[in-house]
Amino acid sequence: QVQLVESGGGLVQAGGSLRLSCAASGRTFSRYTAAWFRQAPGREREFVARIAWNGGSATYTDSVEGRFTISRDNAKNMVYLQMNSLKPEDTAVYYCAARWISGSQYDDWGQGTQVTVSS
Repeated sequence: QVQLVESGGGLVQAGGSLRLSCAASGRTFSRYTAAWFRQAPGREREFVARIAWNGGSATYTDSVEGRFTISRDNAKNMVYLQMNSLKPEDTAVYYCAARWISGSQYDDWGQGTQVTVSS
């Protein structure tokens, strides 16, 4: 199990950028797949991006492909989400999540950080 703490959210104008950070505790974080999810008001939580335990591969939902970049630094137990060309529809609470390398679901979640994009 790992504990996750997100930071970096805020208010930004459309077209701007934000970088979210997720600090993980636990010596075995490097063996976890890490991901970002988001939840907008009145909507279900949705997948945003995922990165393999070694950073070797990343997957994105279609709506953020080419605008967002997920990365990680296992030496620092950190995961990042660089968000560029932000749109009002990106407004949501963003959550960091972790899944054990052989696991089938995300069991560990952060508390979330609010991202608001104004038009």
